[in-house]
Amino acid sequence: MQTVIIADTCSDLPFEYVKQHNIPLIHFTYNFKGAEYADDLGQTVSYRYFYNAMRDGEAPTTSQVNAQTYADMFKKYVSEGKSVIYLCFSSALSGSYNNALIARDMILEEYPRADITVIDTKCASLGEGLLVYYAIDMLERGASKEEIINWVEQNKLKMHHWFTVEDLVYLKRGGRLSGTAAFIGNILDIKPVLNVDREGRLVPRLKVKGRKKSLRTLVEKMEEHIVNPEQQVVAISHGDSSEDAEYVAGLIRSKFSVKDIIINQIGPVIGSHSGPGTLAIFFLGGER
Repeated sequence: MQTVIIADTCSDLPFEYVKQHNIPLIHFTYNFKGAEYADDLGQTVSYRYFYNAMRDGEAPTTSQVNAQTYADMFKKYVSEGKSVIYLCFSSALSGSYNNALIARDMILEEYPRADITVIDTKCASLGEGLLVYYAIDMLERGASKEEIINWVEQNKLKMHHWFTVEDLVYLKRGGRLSGTAAFIGNILDIKPVLNVDREGRLVPRLKVKGRKKSLRTLVEKMEEHIVNPEQQVVAISHGDSSEDAEYVAGLIRSKFSVKDIIINQIGPVIGSHSGPGTLAIFFLGGER
């Protein structure tokens, strides 16, 4: 039985990569300037326009993917006799994973022999994207459905996310960080460094003085935790901070002989909560 891997737009994969590998996408939605948009990886609303609007005070909102949207996508491939693997945005950051499980049950009522695997990646942005990248590579090299599922399950908690934000007000406003956790303001140019824990939650880890120091700290955390960098593709995502992304990429290349670095913008759904100026790095290490 042929296998199809479905991703969602919170993986923040580059549009050209998704198009080249013909990856089916679940499109998260966001409300921006009074209209609802499907996240289409920057094709309709450019990343620059979106983040500039946020800098000017626009406060976009997001909503989880409903069960019917998932059911429609799953049915498309199940009706073609294909096995489905869906790699989902962290359940700690969205209720969408639970809706995907509901959708799977809906499809199984109609197609009792349907083969649908829904994986809570406990990842976000290009951390989720890298899991998709490796899974697609395995599929294209002829790996079985079981081999792909096992690899993802064994490695998802080894996918490290380290990031810094310009202002925690966005995470706090979106409910992705509690008021008590959002302990850092913009006073004295103090910048937070956060990561994603074993449950897929955003956790503040330390505070440093100044933007450049926060960026260097991300790479220091990579030095502490990365395993076999020469065998890895690593990733950087950013909220309209291309120069900083290139700066961090340069630091990574100066310290590690990685196979490649994927750099892409953080899409509007995650970006609505993290804000402009966010910068994140992703790599495989020991378990979180």
